[in-house]
Amino acid sequence: MAPMWGCQPNDPFASMNDKPPSTSGKGSTSLIARLMRAFKGAPLSREEIQDFIQQPELDLDAEEKSMLYGVLEVSETRVRDVMVPRSQMVVIDEEQSFDEILSIIVESGHSRFPVIGEDRDEVLGVLLAKDLLRYFGSAMAKDNAIAKLLRPVSLIPESKRLNALLKEFRDSHNHMAIVVDEYGGVAGLLTIEDVLEKIVGEIDDEHDREEAVFIRADGDNNGRPSYAVRALTRVEDFNEYFECDLSDEEYDTIGGLVMHELGRLPRGGERLEFGGFEFSVIKADKRRIDALQVQRRST
Repeated sequence: MAPMWGCQPNDPFASMNDKPPSTSGKGSTSLIARLMRAFKGAPLSREEIQDFIQQPELDLDAEEKSMLYGVLEVSETRVRDVMVPRSQMVVIDEEQSFDEILSIIVESGHSRFPVIGEDRDEVLGVLLAKDLLRYFGSAMAKDNAIAKLLRPVSLIPESKRLNALLKEFRDSHNHMAIVVDEYGGVAGLLTIEDVLEKIVGEIDDEHDREEAVFIRADGDNNGRPSYAVRALTRVEDFNEYFECDLSDEEYDTIGGLVMHELGRLPRGGERLEFGGFEFSVIKADKRRIDALQVQRRST
């Protein structure tokens, strides 16, 4: 699902700032110098700039064009368009034990977690995995004094533009923000990595590659092909994979759709049939479904 400006040790732009000038037919002229030299005369509109970037005399490669388009897009994109929705947030309950929290950290592969109270609308703070792990095996781990480790939570509206949020991340040194809707409820979250990916493209790490497979063939069961499906699989992706037409009007994920059809949170091992499929819950906790086994129903 990565850490400010300048050449600080954790600078996400360091690789760009330290990139040596290209020598592929452009001499030692940097991208910024070429653009400043090209943008002369009357100011250009956003559309004119986008067209201008395509001009061959600028001699921009595909990656440079992509990043320039990304910069323009960031200034127009709002938080609601790229946030991780509430239903997909990986959160920690303040009442969970050290071992339970550690299990969530290891399984999710994330480094920052919203810590909630009674429900997901009560975000008490942000827990950094490194802050918790330094107490591994100590008395504090047994005391479950997680409240002492929480960092302040940054709340932002859904309508905030990404370029303003990026500046806020830079000034506050926060790398995660909780998104709230017009009624003050939690709508989702956003990280600095999500914003940067709008400029430089997808930033994959080892965990991203592991989590990229949302649907996997899982052999046969009673003579029928069986599939392991992550509950966070988008309904539209499920439909494309199985060439079916499950509704995604009310729920974005297949896990949400299963809970809707059942009318409650399913228990592990529970089965449900609808839409021409048999869904078996193979992994769930008291708040969400994690994984499903899926088979087509016999005709």
